[in-house]
Amino acid sequence: MLFFAFSAAAKPIYQYVKSDGSIAFTDRKPIKHSYSIYRTGCYACQLRSSLNWHKIPIYPDKYHLEIATASKQHNVDPALVRAMIHAESAFKANARSKKGAIGLMQLMPATAKYMGIKRPTKPSQNILGGVKYLSYLLEKFNGNIRLATAAYNAGPNAVKKYRGIPPFAETKAYVERVGILHNRYRVAINKKKRKISPS
Repeated sequence: MLFFAFSAAAKPIYQYVKSDGSIAFTDRKPIKHSYSIYRTGCYACQLRSSLNWHKIPIYPDKYHLEIATASKQHNVDPALVRAMIHAESAFKANARSKKGAIGLMQLMPATAKYMGIKRPTKPSQNILGGVKYLSYLLEKFNGNIRLATAAYNAGPNAVKKYRGIPPFAETKAYVERVGILHNRYRVAINKKKRKISPS
């Protein structure tokens, strides 16, 4: 059995199925096998991350149509959706956690099923399911983004139990980093809108 030390700044670990059917892990991208990126948790949940969340590259254009469609359908700020995707998977569609979370928005299979998503590995479906769930959480917590993002990470029952953001170090870091990314994506999207708007 192999053991890897994970951090948000570390090289990704690739998981693939060998020809004999066994599962293998490597830090080199497989050439002859399809693979998924293996994580112990979400991208923004790593407590020992040395990343500067105010300066890391952001992706205001990736999956534009999928995010715009899902955001409009469920009335969720697309900048927040981008922040969540960035926090969950760093926009890696084939990301998969050891707990079984899948794809861009790291949907658990049970959550995907509850949201009516049949193919959570497909980016458009994954985003739709994640946005639908986020919309549900925002409604549940009266539009409070910090509580909704905390619930996305720790579960809505934990937020209800503690009547606020749960006192978990991972969740606190996650909420803070999503907040930073949300603001950065909002600024980037507004800047882009101003550029294409007629003067």
